[in-house]
Amino acid sequence: MRVVCGLSRSSPRPYRGTKDPSLRRSLALFRAFLREQDEPERCYSLLARDAVDQVEAYGGAVEGRTVVDVGGGGGYFTEEFRRRGAHAYLFEPDVRELGAEPPEDAVVADGYLLPLGGGVADVTFSSNVLEHVADPQTFLSELVRVTRPGGLIYVSFTNWYSPWGGHEWAPWHYLGAERARARYRRRTGRPAKHTLGENLFAVHIGPTLRQVRARDDVTVVSARSRYWPFLAETVVKAPGIREFATWNLLLILRRCPP
Repeated sequence: MRVVCGLSRSSPRPYRGTKDPSLRRSLALFRAFLREQDEPERCYSLLARDAVDQVEAYGGAVEGRTVVDVGGGGGYFTEEFRRRGAHAYLFEPDVRELGAEPPEDAVVADGYLLPLGGGVADVTFSSNVLEHVADPQTFLSELVRVTRPGGLIYVSFTNWYSPWGGHEWAPWHYLGAERARARYRRRTGRPAKHTLGENLFAVHIGPTLRQVRARDDVTVVSARSRYWPFLAETVVKAPGIREFATWNLLLILRRCPP
């Protein structure tokens, strides 16, 4: 056992799926990402299983726990939590992202101001949302607020200098956002979904880590690459290099007692 914020926690549970990190797992996810447009169900179902595996590795089985999924889009993560016995609820700000068949009880709500009391969630979950909000620190504060003391907060985001930082117009974002967007339109014949400064923001690992570590209401259980196939925590410790090599930062936080 080790003590975090005065609360004890057991060692991480073994993963149900492919070993994490591992080359096999990373390749499986990468292949799924390549087919996202053609096979979204397969892609996001795999990602959801992998993400819930990670939650259980750091926080134990989710069965019987209350999980708040913030910005979960079509509900793949919410549904996977429910399959494992959690009381999971989806809060999504954009009704268009919910799709044709959103999970039962899905709520259209802004992540800056969730319609929830403080400390109601055992696990607060946010996958690849932070880079889409203009004020990441306020968004994180709201995730912390609704998590009970001792509860787990799962936050991942695609950092700007990642090869995937430009989302659908990556990796051409390295040459500038407008140039990358123009190239995407020429190549596909349609406008890009994301616009820098409107629904996509340049979030960086170094400043985010410093801001999170300066907080007194959470402790960092793990700061690691979500997808990197080896040395997932080590790569995040290398200033400069981490902005490119991390790909996607995963923060596992634990809420401290007030």
